[in-house]
Amino acid sequence: MAVEPENAAVNGRKKAQRPQASHHDVADELRSRITSGVLRPGQRMPTQAELAEEFGVERGAVRQALRILRSEHLLTDMSKGSPATVARYAPGTESGPEAPPQPTTVALAPRMSSAFAAPHVEIDALCLTSVSLTLAMSEPLREIHAGRIKPARIDVRVLLPSGRIELAFPAPVEGPGEDDPVHRNWLEQRNAQGQVLRHNLLALRGTHGIDVHVAFRALPFTPPVKLYLLNGSEALFAYYTVTRRGAEIDHEHLEMYDAEGTRSMLFPFAQGAGLRDTTFVEQSHLWFNALWETISSDLEFGT
Repeated sequence: MAVEPENAAVNGRKKAQRPQASHHDVADELRSRITSGVLRPGQRMPTQAELAEEFGVERGAVRQALRILRSEHLLTDMSKGSPATVARYAPGTESGPEAPPQPTTVALAPRMSSAFAAPHVEIDALCLTSVSLTLAMSEPLREIHAGRIKPARIDVRVLLPSGRIELAFPAPVEGPGEDDPVHRNWLEQRNAQGQVLRHNLLALRGTHGIDVHVAFRALPFTPPVKLYLLNGSEALFAYYTVTRRGAEIDHEHLEMYDAEGTRSMLFPFAQGAGLRDTTFVEQSHLWFNALWETISSDLEFGT
């Protein structure tokens, strides 16, 4: 991805130069090296001068790229005058019993990107609104649009709570009234996120000729946990921790019981990483399929 130096003249003319890499390009490449294990946990990064020379960019672009990776908890020990260090537990580099849990916003995106590198992508998710799922999908979709990856088939199944049930959370502390603004706000968010996710994935049919299938089904209960199953080989599991908080909805301050799913700690389990992990992945698939095929129902985003 590095930009080549200006090419020598050929027949009196210079070859066209590639466009200069941006700090996002540098961050994308370095992130890929970290999550794939090319840059190992605890390893010192190249110096900013070395990275600037490799990618053909100014040091300012390198510093911006490194700040992005630090915000994603992929780099540590960033100080002036010395190279950064790859985080000991960089998301995507650890699996099995020794893998530490990571917040959903940190752990899900790089693992989703790795899953989309497969020819046949299979994603199953059980969650409250699909906010985290939609956010995590943005990076691999950008990679597809940039032409860096192109899976042949994508199958996505999502289980979400039905809009017709009384949710355990989010819910008003004083209990739901005849017109529950908390429930209405959650439903609008669930519908909006689901529609965006479905639209973005199905658009790949026309833009890139990828065989895409997206399906949503409604659960008759509030899920106390979230679960992501990636390509039949990995399960990411988290608890929804319910807290009491205040929020402004329709210009009214309301006290509610809610859980912030984006902050939930994801526990990774990988097929083949030992009996414990393999059994958890297999049982998670059985559990998800059982819900999908029995008590769930067709989900309409209008209700």
